[in-house]
Amino acid sequence: MTYLRSKRPRARGLAWLAALAAAAGLMTPGPSQAATAGEPAVAATAAPPGKAADTPHGFASLAGGTTGGAGGKVVTVTDQASLAAYAAAEDPYIIRVKGAIAVAPFGSEIEVASDKTIIGVGTSGEIVHGELHLAPGTSNVIIRNLTLRDSYVEGDWDGKTQDFDGIQMDGADHVWIDHNRFTHMGDGLLDIRKDSQYITVSHNRFDHHNKAFGIGWTDNVTTQITIDHNWFSGTKQRNPSADNVAYAHLYNNYLSAQVDDGDPVWSYGNWARGRTRMVIENSFYEDVQHPYQADATAELVQRGSITKNTTGRHDTWGDAFEPRDFYAYEPDPAAAVPALVRRFSGPQRTIGTDTVLNVPRDYPTVQAAVNAVPDGNDGTVTLAVAPGTYREQVRVPATKPHLVLRGTGTDRAQTVIVHNTPAAYGGSSGSATVLIAASDVTARNLTFVNDFDEAAHELNGEQALAMKTTGDRIVFENAAFKGNQDTLMTDSPKLTTVSRVYIRDAYIEGDVDFLYGRATTVVERSVIRALSRGSATNNGYITAASTWKGNPYGFLITGSRIVSDAPANSFHLGRPWHPGGEPDAIAQVLIRDTELPAAVKASPWTDMGGFSWKDARFAEYRNHGPGATVTADRPQMSDADAARHTVAHYLTGTDGWAPYRH
Repeated sequence: MTYLRSKRPRARGLAWLAALAAAAGLMTPGPSQAATAGEPAVAATAAPPGKAADTPHGFASLAGGTTGGAGGKVVTVTDQASLAAYAAAEDPYIIRVKGAIAVAPFGSEIEVASDKTIIGVGTSGEIVHGELHLAPGTSNVIIRNLTLRDSYVEGDWDGKTQDFDGIQMDGADHVWIDHNRFTHMGDGLLDIRKDSQYITVSHNRFDHHNKAFGIGWTDNVTTQITIDHNWFSGTKQRNPSADNVAYAHLYNNYLSAQVDDGDPVWSYGNWARGRTRMVIENSFYEDVQHPYQADATAELVQRGSITKNTTGRHDTWGDAFEPRDFYAYEPDPAAAVPALVRRFSGPQRTIGTDTVLNVPRDYPTVQAAVNAVPDGNDGTVTLAVAPGTYREQVRVPATKPHLVLRGTGTDRAQTVIVHNTPAAYGGSSGSATVLIAASDVTARNLTFVNDFDEAAHELNGEQALAMKTTGDRIVFENAAFKGNQDTLMTDSPKLTTVSRVYIRDAYIEGDVDFLYGRATTVVERSVIRALSRGSATNNGYITAASTWKGNPYGFLITGSRIVSDAPANSFHLGRPWHPGGEPDAIAQVLIRDTELPAAVKASPWTDMGGFSWKDARFAEYRNHGPGATVTADRPQMSDADAARHTVAHYLTGTDGWAPYRH
């Protein structure tokens, strides 16, 4: 089966390049080179400033990479017991921390086991009075977008009475610490100890503390670590201190406003200790004593950094290593670092609010990813579906709202969900390749197909749905729906319940009643293909609405094209469907500002199941094309009524829903 491709143009602008320069104060902000409307910008090799990458870089990306809880279920925690239970579980989990979690007793550890992602929801996620601890052997952990604060023991500035760190790991591997804020803890803010390997620490804030960030506590020269885009402000020492680190790559970090207590030795910036090999690039040091220093046994290479009002040691000796021998990266200019780090380090309101589940990289099927979403989900979960053909039925239950199904290819034809079940084996719901019962679901850049072969079977119930929806506030953007009879059903849980569906820049094809149901449905800027069944007189019906009589808005097809290879005067625009003879299902269909082919009949509406089309609410308005003739059997809506039958009127409802504005 051929899947019609999208004809939306690809964007060529990379507006974020100008944004970087503007954020760094290197140019006057002006109009950016915008991407084509509705299209994402062309992917860059690294995330633009302010847009957090969702995968680790640097050393954490090597030797198999760091995926955290990918492949596991998504959970949201708001209390210590839940956080501790999921963090210590054997199975992988993506743990969303929503709100502040006060840990008791004061200073207690929360053990984090392997294969976990712990991520704050927006800027709300906080761990207060406690520590996240990774024991020896822990592997594959991501900790992002959290604030870890306030386990400080009054009077113990040097942290000698309690070992209350923010995050502490011993002998862990493949860990990504990203976009967190560490402040006012009882000992170190972040301690990476005892031969931990393949670590990346990026875009964090370390502030108002004595000992910020230590690495080592081992005689072995083992640890490999990338440290970039972090802000150390109001700290005294360990910014970081790296003891016997095999490879320490520090770039684009900002050290400012160092604690000034007159200590000539233990107030410092970066320190390569023991046999550490350290490379520092394009960092910015402001008001710092001993910005970078190295033991005689260590090696330290510095290039491209800027110092401002610094004193003391600025050591460089030895060859250290070349980071590009291990991974690719592009550091930002040192002059841009203060502005970028001030703005984009620490917790971000856009991180953790959209959980991305990758299919099939982390979840083998689309349904497996749906199953990972928790019931009662209160945050956006995006199922990022890679190009390919997925032969499966997908069910999104009503208990799992706020989903986005997104094909990641450059064209909707590249990502296809297909099955071949007819209605004879389970009715409309059972036959649907995809069934969306949840509300607030968006699908974009995908093709949905039911490829049941009518000609090869003789069944009572050959209807075969590519898609059925019953939820409210459903959006399909740049999607394609392919089938024959009953291709796309937009419905609601019951007759008197109004559900709304918005379909834009889509392709829909079929022959008999292939756009039908009782949901309020808008089809805008789309192509509808009416397939020929080989008849010279009747090849089918585009719509079969069953709108509740109390709902003034059923189907609106607007600004679209209906195309067909059927003979002239052989296709109906629609007929009124009264499921089970329901008298209160009074179809409402308006086709306006749309091109109609010659295949459309001169009398395009017809009866169904003993119910006259003349009792339904069928109308046209300002259509054009060879099939848009006006006859006595083609009700035309008046200008006054048309002004009350716009996209907004159909979709607004009582909650002001306006997906068309996006």
